[in-house]
Amino acid sequence: MAVLVDEPYKVHPTLEHRFFPYSQNGGSVVAVAGEDFAVVGCDTRLSEGYSILSRDVSKVRKMTKSGLLGCVGFHGDVLTLTKMLESRLKQYKHTHGKDMSCEAMAQMLSATLYYRRFFPYWVYNMVAGVDNSGKGCVFSYDPVGSYERESYRACGSASAIIQPLLDNQLGYKNQSNVDPTPLSRDRVSKMVRDIFAAASERDIYTGDEVEISVIDKNGVETHRFPLRSD
Repeated sequence: MAVLVDEPYKVHPTLEHRFFPYSQNGGSVVAVAGEDFAVVGCDTRLSEGYSILSRDVSKVRKMTKSGLLGCVGFHGDVLTLTKMLESRLKQYKHTHGKDMSCEAMAQMLSATLYYRRFFPYWVYNMVAGVDNSGKGCVFSYDPVGSYERESYRACGSASAIIQPLLDNQLGYKNQSNVDPTPLSRDRVSKMVRDIFAAASERDIYTGDEVEISVIDKNGVETHRFPLRSD
């Protein structure tokens, strides 16, 4: 026997509406601080889901003579954030007649990210360069501006693969009877290249090319090497 139900009492499926303006576009960045230099490596793949949007997008930008900025995450926010930072750096240079130091740039980035903490830039950043005393420095961030000075750091889609290797090879963790001698810039550059070659075998969002930038008091030197492109 059929039961008639009035229209107002029908049970309708629940509809859920979400607002999520971000996208994860993959990629990885590695930064290592040396005695008087810093090395920053990144891949050049820009992807979304299982689609590759571009094979030639660098994730490291030269901001000043002494500082590089590495950004991964939502590419739209990367472009917006870097455009704002470049504007503030130009304003600082016109006002003071000199480039902003690497430490000051790190603090400015922290304040910029914290200002947007309630609707944050979906970007993981790293600042690397040479500080006022001529030593290499690396600053790592979370998306809302908390930052820390470190000797090395990885961020991005392959960070879970890369960071343990950095801890072992550069932090000498889980090793015994080792001599923690400082590494040369050539040795660090080769290590970063090998790290990205290994990461591209396991992470589909890292690949195509690795761009390695070495910054010291004389400027920035950049080289590219191929990675797997499938």
